[in-house]
Amino acid sequence: MANKKSALKENDGIPTPEITSDNAISKIKESRRQKKSTNDLVTAILKGNITALSQSITLVESKNTKHLEQANAIIKACLPHANKSIRIGITGVPGVGKSTFIEAFGSYLTSIGKKVAVLAVDPSSSITKGSILGDKTRMEDLVKDKNAFIRPSASGTSLGGVARKTRESIILCEAAGFDTIIIETVGVGQSETAVHSMVDFFLLLKLAGAGDELQGIKRGIIEMADAIAINKADGDNAKRAKLAKVEFNRALHLYPIKASKWQPKVITCSAIENQGIKDIYSMISDYLKLTTDNNYFYSKRNEQNKFWLIQTIEDQLKSDFFNNTEIKKELKKQLELIEAHETTPFVAAEYLLGLGK
Repeated sequence: MANKKSALKENDGIPTPEITSDNAISKIKESRRQKKSTNDLVTAILKGNITALSQSITLVESKNTKHLEQANAIIKACLPHANKSIRIGITGVPGVGKSTFIEAFGSYLTSIGKKVAVLAVDPSSSITKGSILGDKTRMEDLVKDKNAFIRPSASGTSLGGVARKTRESIILCEAAGFDTIIIETVGVGQSETAVHSMVDFFLLLKLAGAGDELQGIKRGIIEMADAIAINKADGDNAKRAKLAKVEFNRALHLYPIKASKWQPKVITCSAIENQGIKDIYSMISDYLKLTTDNNYFYSKRNEQNKFWLIQTIEDQLKSDFFNNTEIKKELKKQLELIEAHETTPFVAAEYLLGLGK
């Protein structure tokens, strides 16, 4: 028994090939260490290089001060080459089929010679701060299209789930030659307001039978929408979609005419069966012709730029305030006092704001 060999035996692992450890790995590490200059990135972006575009958007989204400085320089250099696209906002509650619709819509646009950039904002967990960032997996065909670029970004804690730096990303995508920018919102409340402030056309996706058609849907959203597309109008749902279209049309006519002089329209579609997609693009084209002819398109862009200025100042002031060392220390004390019922949120806020002056 003493000479019996155990069935358990540990074999030697396969050694790492010398060429891999010495050459490939060192090259990978070296490439990571190398920081591309602003001029290199800008030159590559203007040539339509997707890698440089992605790297620059990463710099834009970074909270690192050095990255921010380089990002600002890149945006400034790209600005003269921007503003040559059509910006389309697409919103709708989770489950309405936004990703499927955007893939079908984006694929149609590339088929007629357009270059499409999709800036998809993924929900971030308020607890873990994590984000799924799954749009690239949901848009399997579009992500392979050489004339399309999909950039999922975690929404973080910014207004309504809209990524903090989406506006700057639009400029970079335009400079890279994308003539159609699609911005997808998470569809959870205030995100619509933020997206509306950065697009030319705002499309609201709805489902038939959700009960919204009789309520005229949320007043704020319907006032912002330039069109409503009732998705999943196929199979047994086709009849319900037609009835919903009638009800939504009635609701839309209750609102005063828009400053653009455009009467919002309702259209049915099925992204999964590729029905109605061409009609939606035709409708958007009609809108663009009307608003460019009456000059509303350009005045809206100007108003958006003013809004962006104020929003950027507010974001920077908020960032500077909460990153102030003294504020951080005193904020902790004030939170403890509130918990002990020794002060009120309003008194504490007044005290902290006084320190920040």
